[in-house]
This record gives sequence, structure tokens and C-alpha cells, in this order.
Amino acid sequence: MSPINKNHDSYYRSLTRNIVLIVVSVSVIPLILITLTIRHFSQTSFKDNILKYLKVLNKEQNQNINGFLYQRLADISLLMDSYTFDQLANHTFLEERLKSLQKISNYTFVDLGVVDSSGVQLSYAGPFGLKSADYGDAPWFKDAIRSDTYISDVFLGLRDIPHFIVAIKGDHNGSKWLLRGTVDFEKFNSVVQNIRIGETGVAFIFNKKGEIQTNSRLGILLDVEPYTSYLASTTPDAGSETTIRTLKDNGVNIIHVMSRLKNGDWVLAFRQTEQDAYKSLYAVRSLTILIFSIGIVGILMVSAVLARRIVSRIKRVDEEKEILNEKMIEAGKLASIGELAAGIAHEINNPVAVMVEEAGWMQDLIADADPGSIPMVEEFERSLNQIKAQGVRCKQITHKLLSFARKTDPVPKRVNINEVTREAITLCKQRLTSGNVKIQVEFTEGLPPTRISPSETQQILVNLINNAVDALEPKGGIIRISTKREDDYLVVDVSDNGPGIPKSIAPRIFDPFFTTKPVGKGTGLGLSICYGIVKELGGEITVDTEEGVGTSFHVKFPVSKVIEKEAKS
Repeated sequence: MSPINKNHDSYYRSLTRNIVLIVVSVSVIPLILITLTIRHFSQTSFKDNILKYLKVLNKEQNQNINGFLYQRLADISLLMDSYTFDQLANHTFLEERLKSLQKISNYTFVDLGVVDSSGVQLSYAGPFGLKSADYGDAPWFKDAIRSDTYISDVFLGLRDIPHFIVAIKGDHNGSKWLLRGTVDFEKFNSVVQNIRIGETGVAFIFNKKGEIQTNSRLGILLDVEPYTSYLASTTPDAGSETTIRTLKDNGVNIIHVMSRLKNGDWVLAFRQTEQDAYKSLYAVRSLTILIFSIGIVGILMVSAVLARRIVSRIKRVDEEKEILNEKMIEAGKLASIGELAAGIAHEINNPVAVMVEEAGWMQDLIADADPGSIPMVEEFERSLNQIKAQGVRCKQITHKLLSFARKTDPVPKRVNINEVTREAITLCKQRLTSGNVKIQVEFTEGLPPTRISPSETQQILVNLINNAVDALEPKGGIIRISTKREDDYLVVDVSDNGPGIPKSIAPRIFDPFFTTKPVGKGTGLGLSICYGIVKELGGEITVDTEEGVGTSFHVKFPVSKVIEKEAKS
């Protein structure tokens, strides 16, 4: 782990958290606001639609039930209008009318009866044997005799089963009488009980006293207060106007939909729990919450992954920047070393030149002197020759060092590629020896001279040789250097039998500051500089490499046609 990772782990963790928070905030807050807005309006709209539906349903059933009741009145009224009192007072005739009436009304009527003004039944048609029954004290009779038409509440009466009566008042010779019919309670009850909504929605009819006028389909004990208070708070002329109230019953919210029936004497009530009425809404709400939760989890996961990737890239860029800075510092150091080396070479060159000149002058003095006057003259001669030879060698070395350090003029000159290559090998001799590396040279003789910068060419070759030595360390190996001609190019090949370069990074080896060497050992500038120099000289540099086999660099220098012609002539 690099120092930047060690020193900035907390920074990267904080950066990751901040990115996650920003992404989550930007994504989740609008999602929450949109979800809540849609939920509010959809819930309000859904509930309004449900309540409107219940209102419409109540109104339709109100009309159906009222229609049922007043159709029965119409049936009785038609009998009274179609036949005389004497005919209807005849038991046999009334029996025939009952049979006809039952057929056309789907057996809605159970029986028929003609009752005089005192409440005595004058004739009867039906299954209960109620001929001559006295209804003088019956509440229904007292109410019916005072009205032209009458529909009673449900009661048990003489037959001891639930039923209700519809009656029409007539006049015979100045005396009031009633034609009454008993409606089959089950037939009437089925009209109401057919109204069923969801699992808990049921319909009931109550009278003003809070007495239920239908069977309780669910067998539950109903709180009649909402219905009696509704009848008490509304007027009969309200007609079938529908009222909705939501009340609690044993901690459960119950929707009550109510409207008046039978001229305001009855109330038709729908009763359904909110949970059941809004079942679809709650299902959609649960699905929405599930989708919302999945969306939140997805956003969190994506945010975390995205943040890690972004921070990872930032971290990698920071590390590369740090490495680049280190390489820049190293390159500066190398530049300084180059300047220092050039200065030292220049300073050494002067005393070496004096040494060579003095050695020559001493040789001249010995030559002019009497040979017998100088003892051991041969030893002096040998020593002076050695001093002169080594001085010339030092001068050549400093000259090459100055050339490599680019202190000499880089103007292209007419050079022999084999000679320049030999000089580069000489400059690297110490590295080759210390690195246990052997050089195999295969020069093609008779190559034409070319016009290139000797110092720059040496720099290219020295860099390639040093890279090959680095690749072969510490075990050592063989470096093969060859020269040849290919078309209009002179080619110098520098090959090694080292580990090779991985294919994944081979295309990047000429990039500035890219190196496979540890920090502090390589700058990543050598091959980049070589690439630039070769391109400036009009040549090419390529590489062939295979892992486990080795690497070969091919440097092509253009052949100067003018020099080639001069050499031939």
C-alpha cells in the first residue's frame, strides 16, 4: 500500500459516504415526494370513488325496494279498481283473484283479505285460515284505516311469522273497508339480501323504532343508533337522498350508507368495514410500499457500488499522481546527475590533456638527450607511453560521457552505425560485467553511413541495453545486438532472453512515465525519450516480446541517399 493510501484512508471513506449520501438524497427525496403525492391523490380519489359507488348502489337499491313495495300497492289497487266490494267479499272469488295475482307477481303475495271498518275480516284467501279474524286492535289496522294506502312494518301478527301488509282503503255505501295483502317476507328479504359488497358489506332496513325489517345475514348484533338518529335527523321529504357516515364499532371503522324508504318510515342502510371497502386500495398501497422499498434498497446498493467505483478511480488517480510526482523528482535528480557528470567530465578533460602533453614533452626531452646519460631510459619510455595511452583513453571516455549527456552538438553527422553501436556497448561495459550479462554482437559489415546525431543514437542504444540488463538481473543472461539493412533503413536489434513483457502492458511501454520497475529505480521516461528521438530522426522503434522467452527492440534509422551515393562514388 502506498503512503497516500495509508495517510488518506479516512478521507476516502468520508468521500465514499458523502457520495452515497448525495446520490441517495438526490434519488430518494424526489422519489419519496412523488410517492407521497401520488399516494395522497390516488388514495383520496379511490376513496371518493368507492363512496360514490356505495351512494349510487344505495340509491339504485332504494329505488328497487321502493319499486317493489309500491308495485305491491299497485297490484292491490288494481284489484280494487277492477272488481266490486261484493265480488271481493266473496271468499271463492277472492281465492281465484289470489291465484291470478300470485302468478303475475311471482308468488309475492301470501294471502288476500277484505276487512271492514271495525277490523273484522269479511273474506279471506290464503293458507292460514284467518277468515273472520278481528284486527280491530291491531296497530297496522288503526294506521291503515286512516290512510288511503298503507304499507306496514314487519311484524309477527296472528300467524306468528314475520310478514308485512300492504292495504288500500275503499268506500262501500258510505262505509270504509280495506283490501289488504300479505307480502311474502322471504321474497322481500331476498331483494334486500341480494345487496352484497365485498366480504363484510351487507344491507339492512330499519324502522323508526330501530326494529330490523330484514333478516341479519351475518347474524350479528347491530347497533341501531346510527340508523334511528339518521331517521330522526332527516325529514321524510328527503326522499332517497343518501348519507354516508364512518363510525367506530368495537374499534373498527364501519362505513354506513343510509337513505330513507317508504315515505321516510324506513331507512335502507349499507354497512361495510373500511378495511374491506378499501381492500384494493390497501393492496395497492402494500404493493407500492414493496416497490418503494425495493427501489430504496436498489438505490442504496447502486449508490454504494457507484461511490466505491468513483472513489476507487479517484484513489487510483491520486496514486498515479503521487507516483508521477516521484518520477518527476527522480527525473530531476537524473537531470542534475547528468549535468554534474558533464561538468566533472569537462573538468577532468583539462588536466588529462595537460598530462598527455607533458608526457609527450618528456618523451621529446628523452629523445634529445644522450641515451647514456639517463639511467633506465627504457623504463621511462615505457611509463611515459603508458601515461600517454591512458590519458588518451580518459579523454575518449570523457568525450563519450559529454556526448551522451548532450553537451555536444546534437546536429546530425555522417556516422557509421556499427561504430556508434560499439561505443554504446563500451559505455555500458561496467553494467554488463556487474550484471553477469554476456553480449553477443552480430554486425553486418559494409553498411552505408547515415546522417544521424551520434549522441542521440548512443542515448537510444545505451537505454535499450540498460533496460535489457535490468530485465536479466539478478540471474544474468545474454543480450544480442545486431545490425542490418532493410530496404531504406539501417536496423539495430537489441534482444534479451529475459522474462519478457506481459501483453496487457506491452502497448504502453512507450508512454511517458510508464514503467514496470519499482519506484525509485525507473522513471518511465527512457523509452518515451527514445521513441521521440527516433521519430525526430525519421526512423521507427518497435518491440516484439513474449513472456518467458524474451524481448527484442528494433530501431530503424533512415539511410541517407546522398551519403550512400557519395560512398559508392
